[in-house]
Amino acid sequence: TLGWTLTNRKKVLGVFSLVLVFTACMVPFVGRDFFPGVDAGQFRLHMRAPAGTRLEETERIAAQVENIIRETIPKADIGSIISNIGIAADAYNMTFTDNATLGTADAELMVSLAADKSQPTLTYTRQLREVLREKLPEVAFFYQPADIVTQILNFGLTAAIDVQVIGTDNENNLQVAKAIQNDLRLIPGIVDARLHQVLDAPELFLEVDRERAIQLGLSERQVANNLMISLSGSSQVQPSYWSDPKSGYPYQISVQTPPHKLASLDKVLQTPLILNEGDATPQLLTNVTRLKRQAAPVIINRTNTELVYDVYASVEKTDLGSVAGEIDEIVTKYKTQLKPGNQVVVSGQIESMKSAFNRLGLGLIFAALMVYLLMVVNFQSFRLPFIIITALPGAMCGVVWLLFLTHTPFSIPSLMGAIMSVGVATANSILLVNFASDTLEEGNLNLGQSALEAGRTRLRPILMTALAMIIGMLPMSLGMGEGGEQNAPLGRAVIGGLILATITTLLFVPVVFSYLGKKKKHLEMVNA
Repeated sequence: TLGWTLTNRKKVLGVFSLVLVFTACMVPFVGRDFFPGVDAGQFRLHMRAPAGTRLEETERIAAQVENIIRETIPKADIGSIISNIGIAADAYNMTFTDNATLGTADAELMVSLAADKSQPTLTYTRQLREVLREKLPEVAFFYQPADIVTQILNFGLTAAIDVQVIGTDNENNLQVAKAIQNDLRLIPGIVDARLHQVLDAPELFLEVDRERAIQLGLSERQVANNLMISLSGSSQVQPSYWSDPKSGYPYQISVQTPPHKLASLDKVLQTPLILNEGDATPQLLTNVTRLKRQAAPVIINRTNTELVYDVYASVEKTDLGSVAGEIDEIVTKYKTQLKPGNQVVVSGQIESMKSAFNRLGLGLIFAALMVYLLMVVNFQSFRLPFIIITALPGAMCGVVWLLFLTHTPFSIPSLMGAIMSVGVATANSILLVNFASDTLEEGNLNLGQSALEAGRTRLRPILMTALAMIIGMLPMSLGMGEGGEQNAPLGRAVIGGLILATITTLLFVPVVFSYLGKKKKHLEMVNA
């Protein structure tokens, strides 16, 4: 075969050029992901009832959702279901938890599947999304990352995509955020698009009649403190401690109205307001306040002190790269509708993926350049190192082809595999070109004969090196075992790159050598 390629060099160069063009056209169809998804054997289903739903009602809905899960997923495939409903009433540090749970209307169901489940986790989550949407249309559902890798990659966010509308123009920014949410839902592959901020929770607002309060000898602070003690306890405004004389440990003492005595709004308005210590005739709360009902946000988020609205979204049946372009178009569209000083920013895994891909791409180019310059120093020639690196385009083509055939998008592991395949391909090409150059110097053979002799002699060591790496990476490329999907792209990239790089090294590099190879003595005469 090598003899035929050396005889038909122009045809080989034409075929190789067509392969490069065809591969370049295939790259957009491979897709891009930051890291591959992993089947963790569990999922986190978050449900959000209408704003203001009482904890008891949320618990009833969560029980109904749990029954639907048990009806949808076979009993043998369910390990356990744990429901976390609402937010803890006591003081609790929320720093180490995600911010999906905002109040009593939220619940999170953590479903652990059996190790020998009959279907992938993604199959069950798709089925549940359709069933829950049909049976409970008034409740919002979305999935949060269940595996630790995705949670880390999201940097604490509840979704891979976060489109932020930042600025001081509150009303217009809210309308833009809702419009972006609607447009995201129309993108194929986007799921669980939602506005993070809940803005319509019912609120009771007590407005103090200051003139009336002053006539009764009350200040607004006294009214607020009395109401706080009744609803939340004295520890909020008047912390008090009692020291146990036996143990010496201090205990906090809190005085609070029993909750069952505040079961209605009328009872809350009848809260007594103590004027001063020793006053025997307290006033009632209803005498100095006016009650208003209004909608209020459950949570307010800020970025650098500016108000922000977050539109979260996840991807399914596709990769992040395929939706990144459409998201950028949506962002460009709505940037023109913002007033000066306001902005739309895309963050999350998309931002991290773009940054990582740019840096790894520059690193790959820089590594190839450094390898070339190092060979220039070792060979004392610019020509031979150039012949050697002509095997690298074949390696990159092999990476693209195998990723495309296995439906594996580009990711950080696959780019690392591409760098590994480039290294091995360069080493094999050095074996061939160095032997051909030495044969040309020592014998009376011409360029074509030297290239043919090098291919025949170096065939075995090149195949041994490539096959050792390919066979070693084969188990990894299958993605078997727990978490095997994470490293499978690396193995597939190495295998694809080495298969085509080996063919390029054995058949194409000798053709290039037959064109560009020259004896050192001839080069010295030319330089002289």
